Order: sequence, then structure tokens, then C-alpha cells
Amino acid sequence: MKFWKSVAAGAAVALMLAIAGCTHKLVTAPGQTSVPLYQDEDTFTKLSQLKQQGGMQGMIGSLGQTFAAKQIDNQTPVKVLSKDNNGAEVEITSGPMKGQTGFVAKQNLN
Repeated sequence: MKFWKSVAAGAAVALMLAIAGCTHKLVTAPGQTSVPLYQDEDTFTKLSQLKQQGGMQGMIGSLGQTFAAKQIDNQTPVKVLSKDNNGAEVEITSGPMKGQTGFVAKQNLN
């Protein structure tokens, strides 16, 4: 009987640690109030490259971000589904956009 109680307690502790380790939040850049959530990494990459070019291409990239990315509130809790050097594929875990998935830049993930 004691063995099964120990196994159950150990499993409960492991589950709590796993859940606690999965919590991340979106963070904004200084002066911003929301984080852009792109439908996928390709969209993020293309728009970022356009914005970096400056001039007319930069304006198109900024305008594209307005239409292609959903703006998510600062400190919104998310679950990281996958991660790479550019950012992470995330799922929103709380709030009005709960269940929404998309890609965020690495500087917007805490």
C-alpha cells in the first residue's frame, strides 16, 4: 500500500513540474502594447525581410504586418509548440484568443 502511495505522489510531483515548465508569456518591445502573432514562420520571415530593406519595401512590410499578424496583448500566457532561431510556434492558453496558434519572434517570448 505504501508503495502505491509513493508512486502516486511521485507522479503528481512530476506532473506539476511538467506543467510549471510549460508556462511562457508574450512580451512586447519597449514602447509597444501588443505582440504580432503570425500565421506561420514563412510569413514572419518574408515580412521581416521586407521591413529591413527600407524604402518602399519597408513600408510594404510594415503594412503587410498590419494585415497578416494578429496583435496579442502583452503578458498573454502561451504554450510553446516548437522553437527555432527565429522564434516559436505557440498556442495561446488563456484569454479571448485561447486555442489560437501562430508564430512569434524570439524576442517576444519569455
